[in-house]
Amino acid sequence: MLDELGPSKDRRGTPASRPGTCLRVVLVDDDGARAAFVTQALRAAGHDVVARMSATEDLLAAVRRVRPDVILVDMDNPARDVLDNCAAVTQQVPRPIIFFARDSDPDTIARAVRAGVSAYVVDGMAAHRLKPILDVAIARFHEHQKLRNELDEMRTRLADRRDVERAKALLVRLRKLDEAQAYTLLRKSAMARRITIGEAARTVLAAAELLDAGAGLDPLESAP
Repeated sequence: MLDELGPSKDRRGTPASRPGTCLRVVLVDDDGARAAFVTQALRAAGHDVVARMSATEDLLAAVRRVRPDVILVDMDNPARDVLDNCAAVTQQVPRPIIFFARDSDPDTIARAVRAGVSAYVVDGMAAHRLKPILDVAIARFHEHQKLRNELDEMRTRLADRRDVERAKALLVRLRKLDEAQAYTLLRKSAMARRITIGEAARTVLAAAELLDAGAGLDPLESAP
């Protein structure tokens, strides 16, 4: 059962990017005694366990509710459901995920990496290893998020360029414009609607599909 915990005494939450920060941690562990040990170790290191839950509970809902800085999963053999829950968090509300396990099977580790696990540690947790593991996992998470954002931006730019070219060709054909005039028209439309030129181009293309451009309808004027 999900156990939402208050902050430990004399701990104040600060941005997770600052050195020596107090991290808000969600702990997933089915073993009560082991969870108590991990909670004690985290608090001794200056962090707060804001929620403690079992492997069968909804991790995504818990993360959305308590907004942790880090997720720590401690179990002997990672079940597929747990890894699926980690993947859902990675896709929707990304957080650094640290997995302590005794299963060193390469396939299991590969599934954990695909699920977005930032650190997979075999043979359990030792208190003296906690800080470097947290530091490495968080740094790796932020680097991965940076690369992911850069890739998303590149894909958006490529999609915008492709759609602008398609919309320009459509306007050249329908309005008898040259390419520079078609581009200017798209840019003015984007500015008027306060959207990007790529979004304006996709609006024109969508309107053309809906309104049968071959019948002489103008997708730029028909777009919302």
